[in-house]
Amino acid sequence: MSVTVNVQEAKTRLSELLKRVEAGEDVVIARAGHPIAELRPVRKVDLVFGGFDVEVGDAFFEPLDEGDLAAWEGADAVAEAG
Repeated sequence: MSVTVNVQEAKTRLSELLKRVEAGEDVVIARAGHPIAELRPVRKVDLVFGGFDVEVGDAFFEPLDEGDLAAWEGADAVAEAG
């Protein structure tokens, strides 16, 4: 549910309006009958990055051979472009 109040009323009743927002209500603040702002509860969002488990084998940490290292460093692309 939402309620609309004018700017002066919002200034006068801010504490009351914030209690209503904490209870889950949205408050629209209007100037000359035109909505200009909304007060609404802050909703906490838990972000999860990745979303999957990955296991990396020991080989991942071994040094690359010269050809693979050159490919990662872009040496092949530079040689082909030149």
